[in-house]
Amino acid sequence: MADLQLKIDAWIEWDYFLQAIATDILSDIQLVNRLNSDIINLSISNEFQTLNDSLNIDLALGKANILRDQIEKIRDYQKQLLQLQQKLNYIFDTIKNSRSLLNILLGVSAFYGKSGFALEWLDDDRELIISSEGKFQELTDILNHCDYFQEQIAALIIQGDTLTQQAEEALKKIEEESSREAISNQEVGILTKFSTPKIVRSALIIASSLLILTFCSLKIREQSLSLTQETSANGNFKSAQKLGMEAASLVQKPPHPLKVWQQAETKWYQAIILLDKIPAKTSVYDRAKKKLAYYQINYKSISQRVLIEKKALANLESAHKLATEANLFVQNSPHSQLSRKQAHDKWQQAINLLEAIPESTSVSIQAKEMLSIYKTNYAATNQQS
Repeated sequence: MADLQLKIDAWIEWDYFLQAIATDILSDIQLVNRLNSDIINLSISNEFQTLNDSLNIDLALGKANILRDQIEKIRDYQKQLLQLQQKLNYIFDTIKNSRSLLNILLGVSAFYGKSGFALEWLDDDRELIISSEGKFQELTDILNHCDYFQEQIAALIIQGDTLTQQAEEALKKIEEESSREAISNQEVGILTKFSTPKIVRSALIIASSLLILTFCSLKIREQSLSLTQETSANGNFKSAQKLGMEAASLVQKPPHPLKVWQQAETKWYQAIILLDKIPAKTSVYDRAKKKLAYYQINYKSISQRVLIEKKALANLESAHKLATEANLFVQNSPHSQLSRKQAHDKWQQAINLLEAIPESTSVSIQAKEMLSIYKTNYAATNQQS
């Protein structure tokens, strides 16, 4: 009966808590409007899946018009991915850093969108439990999902860049073939046109020669000055493309060790430097400018991934150090209550660090194995104290 009474009291307290939240929400018109606007949008999960499916494109490598349309679509999808990335940053920061429950609910609302959500309970650690579409999650779960989607979006942006590069190369090849055909047809037309009486033909040849010589005289200095610049620009463009392809290939099928992410980051950076050097008057400038924008996006995404991996490694090392210290406390003073308390605190800190490591990192499996051991040791010190 006593346990039942405690549960009833907890339910009554929860009911009052929900009423207070509802009153606060309804009294804030701006908050209500923002919640209503979220209901119009897809959930983060559904929006990501839509973009993921959209980028599953089979390039029409032999058809110029279709290729142009596909390139534009891919670029549009990449813009939407960037917008989704910014939205995830807002959700993560709002949930993690806000002290106000109402602000946290705004982040949760933006995450679930049309799917909607319900407040279910506060667990023993005072963490809010939320349900959506029959699934129960804590705020920590939502933050982990944000990390996961950020990484997947970065991979999709790189995939889109690779598709764009393949399409542009195929389109260039088609245009070069069309240009050769046009020149060949033009030469045939000129030969036909000049099968005229000998005097007329001679006069036309002389006039054409004079015009060509005059034009060449005017342009020869300009061409000699720009030849080196053009050659350098083409070389930089090809080198940047090669680096971009190598970087994209490195980060396929994550997770990867920190070293791999750093190698990809370096290659993107080197490619950006090369593209940024290409002068405006060269033939590859427009293509270089477009690639530069996408390479900068990829570099930023990979740099974020490097930071996540570094943080995960730092957490793992710190947790191991804390565990060593906890063992020393117990070994040196096995009967000291103070030592057991210090060991207990060290285990708790180590557990918190390991639980903060995202599943998508290369050390996630190792962290889970350590976490199981640390929780056992924590429970043992807890019983002793």
